[in-house]
Amino acid sequence: MAEQIFPTKGNLIACKKNLTLAKLGFDLLDRKRNVLMREMMKLIDEAAGMQRAIGDTFIKAYKALESANITLGIEHALEGAVPEEKGFSVTGHSIMGVDLPTGHLASRPLYPYYGFSGSNAQLDYAYVCFDKVKQLCAQLAGIENSVYRLAMAIKKTQRRANMLENVVIPRLEGNIKFISGTLEEHEREEFTRLKVIKRMKVKK
Repeated sequence: MAEQIFPTKGNLIACKKNLTLAKLGFDLLDRKRNVLMREMMKLIDEAAGMQRAIGDTFIKAYKALESANITLGIEHALEGAVPEEKGFSVTGHSIMGVDLPTGHLASRPLYPYYGFSGSNAQLDYAYVCFDKVKQLCAQLAGIENSVYRLAMAIKKTQRRANMLENVVIPRLEGNIKFISGTLEEHEREEFTRLKVIKRMKVKK
């Protein structure tokens, strides 16, 4: 149902202009949603692959650590040996106005913080695996955060597109139909009135 609006040619022109803009806006929002969806699906695939890699590396690391513990003992080998990680940083880029973070761990030479006399090859391998897991987890954190932000942006974009498609555009089309019909009716009435006046003048 059309909203109450004065049926004037000016309002008709304004409604047609607004309808064109609304349809353009809907098309742009639909394209944006598609771009964001493609990017989100790509990141979801990346996250799934990274989670598998983390799981596989964890298994290898724990098996190696278990073997090392048989001969060394975990407390003897690792107690206070690994320092706190302070090299985590976040950079980012933007896609269709959505800021996406990327997690990084500062690259550094990988060497054990425990003495060689109290270690073996299995412990060294476990140390390398856990360091790899740490790097992967930093990247995964950025990817999962990006997926969340994209999902929120897609939801917001879809909501705006639905508003245009289901509310704004139909309302404008209803207004245009109402104004056009009213103006045409007025024109017919005016035409009829002029014909009557003309006939009256001819009779005189």
